[in-house]
Amino acid sequence: MVSSKPGFWYIADWSPDDTQLLLGNYVSINESYLYTLAVQERTLKQVNAVDKKIGYGGAAWGRDGKGLYLTSDENSDFKQLHYYDLTSGRLTTLTGDIPWDVNDFDLSDDGNLLAFVTNENGISKLHVREIRSGKERPLPELPVGQIYGLNFSPDDQKLGMVLNTPQTPGDVYVLELAQNQLMRWTRSEVGGLNTSDFIVPDLITYDTFDQVEGKPRTIPAFYYKPSGPGPFPVLISIHGGPEGQYRPFFRSSFQFYLNELGIAVLAPNVRGSNGYGKRYLLLDNGMKREDSVKDIGKLLDWVARQPELDAERVAVIGGSYGGYMVLACMTHFNDRLRAAVDIVGISNFVTFLENTKAYRRDLRRAEYGDERDPEMRAFLNKISPTTNAHRISKPMFIAQGANDPRVPATESAQMVKVIRENGGEVWYMLAKDEGHGFRKKSNRDAYSQTVALFLQRFLLSVGDETSMR
Repeated sequence: MVSSKPGFWYIADWSPDDTQLLLGNYVSINESYLYTLAVQERTLKQVNAVDKKIGYGGAAWGRDGKGLYLTSDENSDFKQLHYYDLTSGRLTTLTGDIPWDVNDFDLSDDGNLLAFVTNENGISKLHVREIRSGKERPLPELPVGQIYGLNFSPDDQKLGMVLNTPQTPGDVYVLELAQNQLMRWTRSEVGGLNTSDFIVPDLITYDTFDQVEGKPRTIPAFYYKPSGPGPFPVLISIHGGPEGQYRPFFRSSFQFYLNELGIAVLAPNVRGSNGYGKRYLLLDNGMKREDSVKDIGKLLDWVARQPELDAERVAVIGGSYGGYMVLACMTHFNDRLRAAVDIVGISNFVTFLENTKAYRRDLRRAEYGDERDPEMRAFLNKISPTTNAHRISKPMFIAQGANDPRVPATESAQMVKVIRENGGEVWYMLAKDEGHGFRKKSNRDAYSQTVALFLQRFLLSVGDETSMR
Protein backbone atom coordinates (compact mmCIF):
# COMPACT_ATOMS: atom_id res chain seq x y z
CA MET A 1 0.00 0.00 0.00
CA VAL A 2 1.46 3.35 -1.03
CA SER A 3 -1.47 5.65 -0.24
CA SER A 4 -4.80 5.51 1.58
CA LYS A 5 -7.18 8.48 1.69
CA PRO A 6 -10.87 8.91 2.53
CA GLY A 7 -13.26 9.58 -0.36
CA PHE A 8 -13.30 8.42 -3.96
CA TRP A 9 -9.81 8.21 -5.49
CA TYR A 10 -8.66 6.68 -8.77
CA ILE A 11 -5.44 6.10 -10.73
CA ALA A 12 -5.18 7.98 -14.03
CA ASP A 13 -1.67 7.14 -15.28
CA TRP A 14 1.95 6.16 -14.55
CA SER A 15 4.72 8.68 -15.25
CA PRO A 16 7.00 7.70 -18.18
CA ASP A 17 9.84 6.83 -15.77
CA ASP A 18 7.49 4.76 -13.56
CA THR A 19 8.35 6.71 -10.40
CA GLN A 20 5.07 8.61 -10.01
CA LEU A 21 1.34 8.00 -10.24
CA LEU A 22 -1.23 10.49 -11.46
CA LEU A 23 -4.25 10.32 -9.14
CA GLY A 24 -7.72 11.80 -9.19
CA ASN A 25 -9.98 12.64 -6.24
CA TYR A 26 -13.66 12.90 -7.25
CA VAL A 27 -15.99 14.94 -5.02
CA SER A 28 -18.83 15.74 -7.43
CA ILE A 29 -19.27 16.28 -11.16
CA ASN A 30 -18.38 19.95 -10.60
CA GLU A 31 -15.50 19.39 -8.16
CA SER A 32 -12.50 17.10 -8.42
CA TYR A 33 -8.73 17.26 -7.90
CA LEU A 34 -5.58 15.84 -9.50
CA TYR A 35 -2.39 14.86 -7.66
CA THR A 36 0.97 13.33 -8.44
CA LEU A 37 2.15 10.65 -6.03
CA ALA A 38 5.88 9.92 -5.74
CA VAL A 39 5.68 6.17 -5.14
CA GLN A 40 8.99 5.69 -3.32
CA GLU A 41 8.61 8.74 -1.08
CA ARG A 42 4.81 8.36 -0.83
CA THR A 43 4.31 12.10 -1.12
CA LEU A 44 1.33 13.78 -2.76
CA LYS A 45 1.47 17.04 -4.71
CA GLN A 46 -1.64 18.75 -6.04
CA VAL A 47 -1.73 19.52 -9.76
CA ASN A 48 -2.89 23.03 -10.71
CA ALA A 49 -3.47 24.08 -7.10
CA VAL A 50 -5.86 27.01 -7.50
CA ASP A 51 -8.50 28.33 -5.14
CA LYS A 52 -11.64 27.39 -7.09
CA LYS A 53 -13.77 24.36 -7.81
CA ILE A 54 -12.86 22.59 -11.04
CA GLY A 55 -14.35 19.54 -12.68
CA TYR A 56 -11.62 17.33 -14.18
CA GLY A 57 -12.07 14.52 -16.68
CA GLY A 58 -9.30 12.45 -18.24
CA ALA A 59 -5.60 13.01 -17.47
CA ALA A 60 -2.33 11.52 -18.71
CA TRP A 61 1.40 12.19 -18.62
CA GLY A 62 3.15 13.72 -21.63
CA ARG A 63 5.74 11.48 -23.27
CA ASP A 64 8.70 13.45 -21.88
CA GLY A 65 7.34 13.48 -18.33
CA LYS A 66 7.51 17.28 -18.12
CA GLY A 67 3.78 17.91 -18.24
CA LEU A 68 0.27 16.52 -18.24
CA TYR A 69 -2.56 16.43 -20.72
CA LEU A 70 -5.89 16.82 -18.96
CA THR A 71 -9.49 17.85 -19.49
CA SER A 72 -11.19 20.32 -17.15
CA ASP A 73 -13.87 23.01 -17.08
CA GLU A 74 -11.53 25.64 -15.61
CA ASN A 75 -12.42 29.06 -17.07
CA SER A 76 -14.90 27.39 -19.42
CA ASP A 77 -18.43 26.06 -19.56
CA PHE A 78 -17.06 22.82 -21.04
CA LYS A 79 -14.35 20.28 -20.23
CA GLN A 80 -11.63 21.38 -22.62
CA LEU A 81 -8.30 19.71 -23.31
CA HIS A 82 -5.29 21.41 -21.70
CA TYR A 83 -1.54 20.94 -21.29
CA TYR A 84 -0.17 21.53 -17.78
CA ASP A 85 3.56 22.25 -17.38
CA LEU A 86 4.69 20.60 -14.12
CA THR A 87 7.66 22.97 -13.67
CA SER A 88 6.03 26.35 -14.31
CA GLY A 89 2.47 25.42 -13.34
CA ARG A 90 1.24 26.99 -16.58
CA LEU A 91 -2.00 25.68 -18.07
CA THR A 92 -2.36 25.94 -21.86
CA THR A 93 -5.77 25.37 -23.48
CA LEU A 94 -5.62 23.22 -26.61
CA THR A 95 -9.29 23.02 -27.69
CA GLY A 96 -10.56 26.52 -26.93
CA ASP A 97 -11.93 26.66 -30.49
CA ILE A 98 -14.38 23.80 -29.81
CA PRO A 99 -17.31 24.66 -27.48
CA TRP A 100 -17.94 21.06 -26.39
CA ASP A 101 -16.61 18.56 -23.85
CA VAL A 102 -13.56 16.46 -24.69
CA ASN A 103 -14.39 12.90 -23.55
CA ASP A 104 -11.35 10.87 -24.55
CA PHE A 105 -7.83 11.44 -25.87
CA ASP A 106 -4.55 9.68 -26.61
CA LEU A 107 -1.03 10.86 -27.41
CA SER A 108 1.11 9.22 -30.10
CA ASP A 109 4.25 7.48 -28.85
CA ASP A 110 6.51 10.03 -30.55
CA GLY A 111 4.54 12.86 -28.94
CA ASN A 112 3.70 14.52 -32.28
CA LEU A 113 0.00 13.70 -32.63
CA LEU A 114 -2.94 14.13 -30.30
CA ALA A 115 -6.19 12.29 -30.97
CA PHE A 116 -9.31 13.31 -29.05
CA VAL A 117 -13.06 12.89 -29.11
CA THR A 118 -15.55 15.69 -28.50
CA ASN A 119 -19.13 15.18 -27.35
CA GLU A 120 -21.05 17.46 -29.70
CA ASN A 121 -24.75 17.45 -28.82
CA GLY A 122 -24.46 13.84 -27.69
CA ILE A 123 -22.65 12.66 -30.83
CA SER A 124 -18.94 11.76 -30.83
CA LYS A 125 -16.61 13.64 -33.17
CA LEU A 126 -13.03 12.43 -33.74
CA HIS A 127 -10.10 14.85 -34.11
CA VAL A 128 -6.40 14.24 -34.81
CA ARG A 129 -4.09 17.26 -34.38
CA GLU A 130 -0.40 17.86 -34.87
CA ILE A 131 0.82 19.11 -31.50
CA ARG A 132 3.49 21.53 -32.68
CA SER A 133 1.52 23.24 -35.47
CA GLY A 134 -2.00 22.73 -34.11
CA LYS A 135 -3.04 21.63 -37.61
CA GLU A 136 -5.97 19.23 -37.73
CA ARG A 137 -5.70 16.14 -39.94
CA PRO A 138 -8.54 15.40 -42.40
CA LEU A 139 -10.54 12.34 -41.35
CA PRO A 140 -13.13 10.08 -43.02
CA GLU A 141 -16.78 10.60 -42.11
CA LEU A 142 -17.82 8.44 -39.16
CA PRO A 143 -21.35 7.22 -38.35
CA VAL A 144 -23.59 8.79 -35.69
CA GLY A 145 -22.75 7.19 -32.37
CA GLN A 146 -20.03 6.92 -29.75
CA ILE A 147 -16.24 6.75 -30.15
CA TYR A 148 -14.00 5.71 -27.25
CA GLY A 149 -10.91 3.69 -26.33
CA LEU A 150 -8.50 5.71 -28.48
CA ASN A 151 -5.08 4.07 -28.79
CA PHE A 152 -2.20 4.82 -31.14
CA SER A 153 -0.20 1.85 -32.46
CA PRO A 154 3.45 1.62 -31.29
CA ASP A 155 4.66 2.89 -34.68
CA ASP A 156 2.11 5.77 -34.63
CA GLN A 157 0.82 4.77 -38.09
CA LYS A 158 -2.59 3.63 -36.88
CA LEU A 159 -5.22 4.82 -34.42
CA GLY A 160 -7.40 2.18 -32.79
CA MET A 161 -10.83 2.94 -31.36
CA VAL A 162 -14.22 1.49 -30.50
CA LEU A 163 -17.28 2.61 -32.48
CA ASN A 164 -20.74 2.01 -31.04
CA THR A 165 -23.74 3.13 -33.12
CA PRO A 166 -27.49 2.47 -33.15
CA GLN A 167 -26.81 -0.12 -35.89
CA THR A 168 -23.59 -1.70 -34.59
CA PRO A 169 -22.56 -2.72 -31.07
CA GLY A 170 -19.13 -1.79 -29.78
CA ASP A 171 -16.60 -2.93 -32.39
CA VAL A 172 -12.91 -2.23 -32.88
CA TYR A 173 -11.97 -0.02 -35.83
CA VAL A 174 -8.53 1.11 -36.94
CA LEU A 175 -7.76 4.34 -38.77
CA GLU A 176 -4.81 4.07 -41.17
CA LEU A 177 -3.45 7.59 -40.77
CA ALA A 178 -1.37 7.82 -43.94
CA GLN A 179 -4.18 6.52 -46.18
CA ASN A 180 -6.95 8.17 -44.11
CA GLN A 181 -8.93 4.92 -44.27
CA LEU A 182 -11.05 3.37 -41.54
CA MET A 183 -11.00 -0.42 -41.23
CA ARG A 184 -13.34 -2.56 -39.15
CA TRP A 185 -11.46 -5.23 -37.20
CA THR A 186 -14.25 -6.99 -35.27
CA ARG A 187 -17.89 -7.93 -35.77
CA SER A 188 -19.72 -8.37 -32.49
CA GLU A 189 -22.40 -11.01 -32.07
CA VAL A 190 -25.92 -9.74 -32.87
CA GLY A 191 -27.78 -13.04 -32.81
CA GLY A 192 -28.42 -13.14 -36.55
CA LEU A 193 -30.24 -9.80 -36.64
CA ASN A 194 -30.07 -7.62 -39.72
CA THR A 195 -28.99 -4.48 -37.92
CA SER A 196 -29.12 -2.41 -41.10
CA ASP A 197 -32.86 -2.27 -40.36
CA PHE A 198 -32.16 -0.66 -37.00
CA ILE A 199 -33.31 2.95 -36.85
CA VAL A 200 -30.86 5.84 -36.37
CA PRO A 201 -32.38 8.74 -34.38
CA ASP A 202 -32.71 12.36 -35.41
CA LEU A 203 -31.49 15.10 -33.08
CA ILE A 204 -34.34 17.51 -32.36
CA THR A 205 -34.76 20.46 -30.00
CA TYR A 206 -37.89 21.90 -28.42
CA ASP A 207 -38.69 25.07 -26.51
CA THR A 208 -39.16 24.76 -22.77
CA PHE A 209 -40.75 27.05 -20.16
CA ASP A 210 -37.94 29.55 -19.43
CA GLN A 211 -35.65 31.80 -21.42
CA VAL A 212 -31.93 32.41 -21.99
CA GLU A 213 -30.91 35.94 -22.97
CA GLY A 214 -34.44 36.79 -23.97
CA LYS A 215 -34.99 33.68 -26.10
CA PRO A 216 -36.75 30.40 -25.23
CA ARG A 217 -34.41 27.81 -23.75
CA THR A 218 -34.25 24.74 -25.98
CA ILE A 219 -33.93 21.14 -24.80
CA PRO A 220 -32.19 18.54 -27.02
CA ALA A 221 -33.68 15.10 -27.58
CA PHE A 222 -33.07 12.10 -29.82
CA TYR A 223 -36.11 11.02 -31.81
CA TYR A 224 -36.42 7.43 -33.02
CA LYS A 225 -39.26 7.25 -35.54
CA PRO A 226 -40.71 3.89 -36.67
CA SER A 227 -41.26 3.20 -40.33
CA GLY A 228 -44.76 3.77 -41.65
CA PRO A 229 -47.28 6.61 -41.57
CA GLY A 230 -48.34 6.68 -37.91
CA PRO A 231 -49.73 8.13 -35.76
CA PHE A 232 -47.39 6.24 -33.44
CA PRO A 233 -47.66 5.73 -29.69
CA VAL A 234 -44.72 7.29 -27.86
CA LEU A 235 -42.30 6.08 -25.20
CA ILE A 236 -40.23 8.82 -23.51
CA SER A 237 -37.00 7.37 -22.09
CA ILE A 238 -35.45 9.51 -19.33
CA HIS A 239 -31.81 8.91 -18.41
CA GLY A 240 -30.47 8.62 -14.86
CA GLY A 241 -27.47 10.14 -13.22
CA PRO A 242 -28.94 12.68 -12.63
CA GLU A 243 -25.94 14.18 -14.42
CA GLY A 244 -26.16 11.56 -17.16
CA GLN A 245 -26.74 12.16 -20.85
CA TYR A 246 -28.60 10.10 -23.39
CA ARG A 247 -26.32 9.43 -26.36
CA PRO A 248 -27.13 7.28 -29.42
CA PHE A 249 -25.69 3.78 -29.13
CA PHE A 250 -26.59 0.15 -29.84
CA ARG A 251 -29.71 -0.52 -27.82
CA SER A 252 -31.73 -3.53 -28.87
CA SER A 253 -34.67 -2.72 -26.57
CA PHE A 254 -35.31 0.56 -28.41
CA GLN A 255 -35.18 -1.24 -31.75
CA PHE A 256 -37.68 -3.82 -30.47
CA TYR A 257 -40.09 -1.07 -29.44
CA LEU A 258 -39.65 0.60 -32.85
CA ASN A 259 -39.64 -2.33 -35.25
CA GLU A 260 -41.79 -4.89 -33.43
CA LEU A 261 -44.25 -2.78 -31.43
CA GLY A 262 -44.35 0.31 -33.67
CA ILE A 263 -43.61 2.69 -30.79
CA ALA A 264 -41.72 5.95 -31.36
CA VAL A 265 -39.00 6.61 -28.78
CA LEU A 266 -37.92 10.02 -27.51
CA ALA A 267 -34.78 10.34 -25.35
CA PRO A 268 -34.52 13.91 -24.00
CA ASN A 269 -31.55 15.50 -22.24
CA VAL A 270 -33.39 17.77 -19.83
CA ARG A 271 -31.67 20.47 -17.80
CA GLY A 272 -29.11 19.00 -15.41
CA SER A 273 -27.81 16.62 -18.10
CA ASN A 274 -24.10 16.36 -18.74
CA GLY A 275 -22.53 17.37 -22.05
CA TYR A 276 -24.05 20.84 -22.51
CA GLY A 277 -21.83 22.87 -20.21
CA LYS A 278 -21.63 23.25 -16.44
CA ARG A 279 -24.24 26.03 -16.36
CA TYR A 280 -26.79 23.67 -17.93
CA LEU A 281 -25.63 20.97 -15.51
CA LEU A 282 -26.48 23.11 -12.46
CA LEU A 283 -29.98 24.12 -13.60
CA ASP A 284 -31.75 21.38 -11.59
CA ASN A 285 -29.72 21.46 -8.37
CA GLY A 286 -31.27 21.92 -4.93
CA MET A 287 -34.58 23.78 -4.96
CA LYS A 288 -34.64 23.70 -8.80
CA ARG A 289 -35.19 19.93 -8.85
CA GLU A 290 -38.63 19.98 -10.47
CA ASP A 291 -37.58 22.31 -13.29
CA SER A 292 -36.28 19.23 -15.12
CA VAL A 293 -39.73 17.64 -14.70
CA LYS A 294 -41.25 20.74 -16.33
CA ASP A 295 -38.98 20.10 -19.31
CA ILE A 296 -40.79 16.77 -19.83
CA GLY A 297 -44.11 18.63 -19.71
CA LYS A 298 -42.93 20.81 -22.59
CA LEU A 299 -41.83 17.69 -24.47
CA LEU A 300 -45.42 16.43 -24.16
CA ASP A 301 -46.50 19.73 -25.75
CA TRP A 302 -44.04 19.06 -28.60
CA VAL A 303 -45.44 15.55 -29.08
CA ALA A 304 -48.96 16.97 -29.35
CA ARG A 305 -47.85 19.17 -32.27
CA GLN A 306 -46.42 16.28 -34.33
CA PRO A 307 -49.00 14.80 -36.73
CA GLU A 308 -47.20 11.44 -36.88
CA LEU A 309 -47.32 10.99 -33.08
CA ASP A 310 -50.33 10.04 -30.94
CA ALA A 311 -50.46 12.37 -27.93
CA GLU A 312 -53.22 10.19 -26.42
CA ARG A 313 -50.81 7.23 -26.13
CA VAL A 314 -47.64 8.34 -24.36
CA ALA A 315 -45.69 6.46 -21.67
CA VAL A 316 -42.48 7.20 -19.76
CA ILE A 317 -39.63 4.87 -18.77
CA GLY A 318 -36.46 5.41 -16.74
CA GLY A 319 -34.11 3.92 -14.17
CA SER A 320 -32.44 5.10 -10.95
CA TYR A 321 -32.71 8.91 -10.99
CA GLY A 322 -34.58 8.41 -14.26
CA GLY A 323 -36.98 6.31 -12.20
CA TYR A 324 -37.60 9.33 -9.96
CA MET A 325 -38.28 11.39 -13.09
CA VAL A 326 -40.80 8.78 -14.23
CA LEU A 327 -42.59 8.85 -10.87
CA ALA A 328 -42.53 12.66 -10.80
CA CYS A 329 -43.96 12.79 -14.33
CA MET A 330 -46.80 10.53 -13.22
CA THR A 331 -47.64 12.86 -10.33
CA HIS A 332 -47.45 15.99 -12.53
CA PHE A 333 -48.79 14.74 -15.88
CA ASN A 334 -50.98 11.79 -14.92
CA ASP A 335 -53.78 13.07 -17.20
CA ARG A 336 -51.42 13.21 -20.21
CA LEU A 337 -49.69 9.84 -19.81
CA ARG A 338 -51.04 6.36 -20.48
CA ALA A 339 -48.58 4.33 -18.36
CA ALA A 340 -45.06 4.31 -16.86
CA VAL A 341 -42.12 1.98 -16.19
CA ASP A 342 -39.88 2.75 -13.19
CA ILE A 343 -36.67 0.75 -12.71
CA VAL A 344 -34.92 1.07 -9.32
CA GLY A 345 -36.21 4.62 -8.96
CA ILE A 346 -35.99 7.07 -6.06
CA SER A 347 -39.45 7.53 -4.56
CA ASN A 348 -38.54 9.75 -1.59
CA PHE A 349 -35.33 11.79 -1.47
CA VAL A 350 -35.17 11.85 2.33
CA THR A 351 -35.48 8.09 2.81
CA PHE A 352 -33.14 7.55 -0.15
CA LEU A 353 -30.40 9.74 1.34
CA GLU A 354 -30.85 8.17 4.77
CA ASN A 355 -30.70 4.58 3.45
CA THR A 356 -28.28 4.64 0.52
CA LYS A 357 -24.82 3.26 1.25
CA ALA A 358 -22.56 5.65 3.16
CA TYR A 359 -19.92 5.74 0.40
CA ARG A 360 -22.47 7.47 -1.88
CA ARG A 361 -24.33 9.69 0.56
CA ASP A 362 -22.12 12.80 0.38
CA LEU A 363 -21.90 12.54 -3.42
CA ARG A 364 -25.68 12.55 -3.67
CA ARG A 365 -26.14 15.35 -1.13
CA ALA A 366 -23.99 17.56 -3.38
CA GLU A 367 -26.61 17.08 -6.10
CA TYR A 368 -29.97 16.70 -4.34
CA GLY A 369 -29.38 18.77 -1.20
CA ASP A 370 -28.65 17.86 2.41
CA GLU A 371 -31.65 16.23 4.07
CA ARG A 372 -30.23 17.12 7.51
CA ASP A 373 -31.04 20.79 6.83
CA PRO A 374 -34.67 21.36 7.99
CA GLU A 375 -35.60 23.63 5.07
CA MET A 376 -34.13 21.27 2.48
CA ARG A 377 -35.67 18.25 4.20
CA ALA A 378 -39.13 19.85 4.01
CA PHE A 379 -38.61 20.65 0.31
CA LEU A 380 -37.39 17.15 -0.54
CA ASN A 381 -40.38 15.61 1.24
CA LYS A 382 -42.73 18.00 -0.57
CA ILE A 383 -41.57 17.05 -4.07
CA SER A 384 -41.07 13.33 -3.43
CA PRO A 385 -43.35 10.96 -5.39
CA THR A 386 -44.49 9.16 -2.23
CA THR A 387 -45.97 12.44 -1.01
CA ASN A 388 -47.83 12.98 -4.29
CA ALA A 389 -48.74 9.41 -5.17
CA HIS A 390 -52.46 10.16 -4.71
CA ARG A 391 -52.32 11.88 -8.10
CA ILE A 392 -51.38 8.66 -9.93
CA SER A 393 -54.29 6.80 -11.48
CA LYS A 394 -52.60 5.23 -14.53
CA PRO A 395 -50.92 1.79 -14.55
CA MET A 396 -47.30 1.45 -13.50
CA PHE A 397 -44.66 -1.24 -13.75
CA ILE A 398 -41.99 -0.99 -11.03
CA ALA A 399 -38.86 -3.19 -11.15
CA GLN A 400 -36.25 -3.48 -8.42
CA GLY A 401 -33.24 -5.50 -7.27
CA ALA A 402 -33.51 -6.65 -3.66
CA ASN A 403 -29.80 -6.05 -2.92
CA ASP A 404 -29.47 -2.59 -4.47
CA PRO A 405 -26.76 -0.60 -2.60
CA ARG A 406 -27.51 2.65 -4.44
CA VAL A 407 -31.30 2.94 -4.43
CA PRO A 408 -32.46 0.58 -1.67
CA ALA A 409 -35.35 -1.77 -2.44
CA THR A 410 -37.40 0.06 0.19
CA GLU A 411 -37.74 2.95 -2.29
CA SER A 412 -39.72 0.79 -4.71
CA ALA A 413 -41.58 -1.11 -1.99
CA GLN A 414 -42.93 2.06 -0.36
CA MET A 415 -44.04 3.42 -3.75
CA VAL A 416 -45.88 0.21 -4.62
CA LYS A 417 -47.55 0.25 -1.20
CA VAL A 418 -48.81 3.83 -1.37
CA ILE A 419 -50.10 3.51 -4.96
CA ARG A 420 -52.01 0.34 -4.12
CA GLU A 421 -53.41 1.90 -0.96
CA ASN A 422 -54.73 4.70 -3.20
CA GLY A 423 -56.43 2.16 -5.47
CA GLY A 424 -53.88 2.36 -8.30
CA GLU A 425 -52.57 -0.52 -10.41
CA VAL A 426 -48.91 -1.55 -10.13
CA TRP A 427 -47.06 -4.46 -11.66
CA TYR A 428 -44.08 -5.17 -9.37
CA MET A 429 -40.98 -7.22 -10.12
CA LEU A 430 -38.49 -7.79 -7.28
CA ALA A 431 -35.37 -9.73 -8.28
CA LYS A 432 -33.99 -11.22 -5.08
CA ASP A 433 -30.54 -11.92 -6.55
CA GLU A 434 -29.90 -8.50 -8.13
CA GLY A 435 -28.57 -5.08 -7.17
CA HIS A 436 -28.84 -1.78 -9.05
CA GLY A 437 -30.54 -3.07 -12.20
CA PHE A 438 -30.59 -6.55 -13.70
CA ARG A 439 -27.39 -8.35 -14.76
CA LYS A 440 -28.39 -12.03 -14.85
CA LYS A 441 -29.84 -13.15 -18.17
CA SER A 442 -32.88 -14.84 -16.63
CA ASN A 443 -33.82 -11.63 -14.83
CA ARG A 444 -33.12 -9.43 -17.84
CA ASP A 445 -35.29 -11.66 -20.02
CA ALA A 446 -38.12 -11.64 -17.48
CA TYR A 447 -37.91 -7.86 -17.18
CA SER A 448 -37.80 -7.24 -20.95
CA GLN A 449 -40.72 -9.55 -21.63
CA THR A 450 -42.77 -7.96 -18.85
CA VAL A 451 -42.12 -4.47 -20.23
CA ALA A 452 -43.25 -5.64 -23.66
CA LEU A 453 -46.46 -7.12 -22.23
CA PHE A 454 -47.08 -4.02 -20.12
CA LEU A 455 -46.69 -1.68 -23.09
CA GLN A 456 -48.83 -3.89 -25.31
CA ARG A 457 -51.61 -3.85 -22.76
CA PHE A 458 -51.60 -0.23 -21.65
CA LEU A 459 -49.89 1.81 -24.39
CA LEU A 460 -50.78 0.12 -27.67
CA SER A 461 -54.49 -0.20 -26.95
CA VAL A 462 -56.78 2.41 -28.47
CA GLY A 463 -59.13 4.15 -26.05
CA ASP A 464 -59.29 4.10 -22.26
CA GLU A 465 -56.66 1.74 -20.88
CA THR A 466 -58.94 0.79 -17.98
CA SER A 467 -60.98 -1.26 -20.46
CA MET A 468 -57.95 -3.52 -20.91
CA ARG A 469 -57.70 -4.59 -17.29
